[in-house]
Amino acid sequence: MTQRFSTDILIIGGGAAGLSAALHLAPHARVTVLCKGSADTGSSHWAQGGVAAVTDPDDSFESHIEDTLNAGAGLCDREIVEFTVSQAPAAIRRLTGQGVDFDTADNEYHLTREGGHRFRRVLHVADATGKAIVSTLTEQVLDSPRIELFDDRVAIDLVNLSRLGRYANRCAGAYVLNRTTGHVEVFQARCVILATGGASKVYLYTSNPDSSTGDGIAMAWRAGCRIANMEFNQFHPTCLYHPHAKSFLISEAVRGEGGILRLPDGQRFMDRFDARAELAPRDIVARAIDHEMKRLGADCIYLDISHRPERFVLEHFPTISGRCREFGIDMTSQPIPVVPAAHYTCGGVLVDRNGQTDVPGLYAIGEASCTGLHGANRLASNSLLECLVFAGVAAERIRGELEKPFTAVNLPHWDESQVTNSDEDVVIAHNWDELRRFMWDYVGIVRTDKRLTRALHRVDLLKQEINEFYRHYRVSNDLIELRNLIDVAELIIHSALKRRESRGLHFNLDTPQTLERAEDTILFPGAEKRLDLVRPAAP
Repeated sequence: MTQRFSTDILIIGGGAAGLSAALHLAPHARVTVLCKGSADTGSSHWAQGGVAAVTDPDDSFESHIEDTLNAGAGLCDREIVEFTVSQAPAAIRRLTGQGVDFDTADNEYHLTREGGHRFRRVLHVADATGKAIVSTLTEQVLDSPRIELFDDRVAIDLVNLSRLGRYANRCAGAYVLNRTTGHVEVFQARCVILATGGASKVYLYTSNPDSSTGDGIAMAWRAGCRIANMEFNQFHPTCLYHPHAKSFLISEAVRGEGGILRLPDGQRFMDRFDARAELAPRDIVARAIDHEMKRLGADCIYLDISHRPERFVLEHFPTISGRCREFGIDMTSQPIPVVPAAHYTCGGVLVDRNGQTDVPGLYAIGEASCTGLHGANRLASNSLLECLVFAGVAAERIRGELEKPFTAVNLPHWDESQVTNSDEDVVIAHNWDELRRFMWDYVGIVRTDKRLTRALHRVDLLKQEINEFYRHYRVSNDLIELRNLIDVAELIIHSALKRRESRGLHFNLDTPQTLERAEDTILFPGAEKRLDLVRPAAP
């Protein structure tokens, strides 16, 4: 018999967005939060940079708005940008009230500057801001009697009542694998919030933790939600290059504090690509590094901040310097070997200003969502800000939903009568590796129609194998994640093929021009998804 849980609000994801939403809702409802591992294993925990917010009198909302719009390459929703930026100071006050101790200097916030920002406006806790925020929010959640936190749970699929054949279109919960017991559980809820993070694990090299497998995006797509702008995958320019480092991120704040990018011979090169040099937006820096590495046949390039005082470097970057020392690199006296890696998913589940998706009762916040804030390229340190702001507005909207009459529906049990235990998990491991390799090779920083078409052929073949495996064998964590990754890969490729221009993070050598009119790429579930498997005509 499937174990069943019932709650008012089910939040899938225990990062900054999910935990913030839980704390907003706890005074008004029973809240259940599902973490794939524990709260400290998601992307929020590993966020080094900080939170962008206007706190300096010399700065302004207008400047933060314009920097966001410029980075977004014409595709941001200006209304959403203005709203989010205006809410930033309140979000900071809420965090400090909850116990987050941002760095200060001379009784003022110590602000750092990152690529694309004209002012120092990034509040931080050394170089481990995400860890400080998630740790603080987790403590608050654990202290709340109205919030129940479940670890080691991976959601399999959302339940849309319309799919049961006799109910209205509404999300009523999810089927969830308990990774400890291996059993599938049913979580019923009046409303569900997806706060599952992004999908950068679809690429071979990524700065993200293993949990970033696009679960919420894939589940929402299968449940009937539109997905937007998945072609815009942000590649962080500087991840530590070392065989045992597992793509450890070197924060953009290192460049913000004077770090210089150098070729293997020590030559500086970013000034040849952009007047802002190392402080150009991430897409420009990542493409420049990619170009130089391919031109030279180099395995990596180097980030050098050794010209700054040793005490300054150690005080500002204790986590990064400590991690580098583990691999024999002293960043106070030598450059750091770095390479680009997939870092942030700018697209996601299409939502309105309240975080609501196309399916009633289903919300998406944080990196899993597409709010219109990031456009074609996320401005550095706007991601944690988006998590905090939209956690609040989604919670406010849900409070109104809770006041409406509601009739509970018992969801069907998970049926395992037609499946068996797998005796060939090597298929999962092989397909996982093949998917991530061809996504890196064919759908990476620089694309062509031929490469995209080739990737789509590979997705078709893998998807058949994965779906066959899913139908015949009991689910496992790796199978669930692989199923989600193949759906996300297909969404990314379709989105990239639909965009007949180069804009922001999407650069296609066959369509290098940027069109005058910027339009979102929106994919509709149930509509004809397939694209002709030939080279698309240029606009």
